[in-house]
Amino acid sequence: MPKETTRRIGLSLGADICWPLCYEKILARLDLALPIGREIVRFDVKRVTIEPYDLRQPCPYDLVIDRLTHWYHTSREWVKKAVLMDGLYVFNNPWAIQSMEKQTTYCAMMHLGLPVPDTWMIPPKDYEWTADLRATLNRYAELFDLGAIGRQIGFPLFMKPYDGGAWVGVSKIDDEAALRAAYEESGKRVMHLQKAVAPFDLFVRAIGVGPQVRVVRYEPDAPLHARYTADDGGISADERSLLEDMALTINTFFGWDFNSCESLRKDGVFHPIDFANACPDSQVTSLHFNFPWLVKAKLRWSLFAAGTQRKMRKTLDWEPYYKVAAVPDMPYRERLRAYAKIARERLDAERFEEFCGKHLAHLDEVAWEFFGTDDAREAVRLKVAALFPAHEIEEFTEYFWQAVQRWRATEGSPR
Repeated sequence: MPKETTRRIGLSLGADICWPLCYEKILARLDLALPIGREIVRFDVKRVTIEPYDLRQPCPYDLVIDRLTHWYHTSREWVKKAVLMDGLYVFNNPWAIQSMEKQTTYCAMMHLGLPVPDTWMIPPKDYEWTADLRATLNRYAELFDLGAIGRQIGFPLFMKPYDGGAWVGVSKIDDEAALRAAYEESGKRVMHLQKAVAPFDLFVRAIGVGPQVRVVRYEPDAPLHARYTADDGGISADERSLLEDMALTINTFFGWDFNSCESLRKDGVFHPIDFANACPDSQVTSLHFNFPWLVKAKLRWSLFAAGTQRKMRKTLDWEPYYKVAAVPDMPYRERLRAYAKIARERLDAERFEEFCGKHLAHLDEVAWEFFGTDDAREAVRLKVAALFPAHEIEEFTEYFWQAVQRWRATEGSPR
């Protein structure tokens, strides 16, 4: 007789409201009892709490979906302890948090040959002054001509924090005067100057969860709730394949299970411009039409990883990618395919597809039904209520709810 066992999934959450509620409700509706090897595997999901812990205390989870450690150090150290001592599998590798800044990701992908725009790092305008720092700057800090650097890069360009996110501190610079003014206001931040991809004809985000990738057109100048669109911008099958290969290459290079990659298309070339997102958009108030896809993608990948007891890659092994990068005269598209082959092998993509086909074939129907229920609408309302003023709650609840219903009517229907 097969032995019954339970795989425990933890949700390490910050301000997340809507997707965890949907994740938990759909998992309960799936009522899984999977024959895997010599076991019948069931699943249990709990919210991870923040509390004192003994470093030798066993971890109660097999897998954790982590939405907190990019900024909350106690949780980060708990996750690191659990990976090292208990074999926990976690989205994302906590040692890659340091890599989730633009400097590391730009340098790595430039070395792999991806068309990242020309980028410079400049010293900060101001410092936290100490005696040692003053001596160092007096000895080694070279005066530089900011305007000359701007002219060498070429206008327009963007100034942005080397480790930033969420569009904080980002300035579009059209001329030397604007560059000098932005630098004066940058304070103690270490900044990048990056050549603008202009004019571009398409801005997309490729959202990756394990080997699953969804390409969405993105409108950065729209209000926050309307930046993601309900389409991919009409990209071709070849372009979609390229964007998927790019996203999987970036994600597996840094050990990320979940990430989103921004790219701009100019003259038929997609230039990756921002692809280090420690806490990618997951809320219905950002993703709206695309929200159900993300919930299903998280379910599939977490259930596969927990159910098969997938081992976490604790180290960031870059050598296979570097070997491909060192091959002389390899065309870019062929090189990217070679990187993506490594990525899909690391993600067990074929085994994942087999698992989903065998064990999760009913997920589409269960999710389609759930996203038409009062429970799903309440998850939307709770998230809206946390972000919008009281007089707008009903209006925007209905706005996002109708976006989810459009998904059910088009992409979501299993029939």
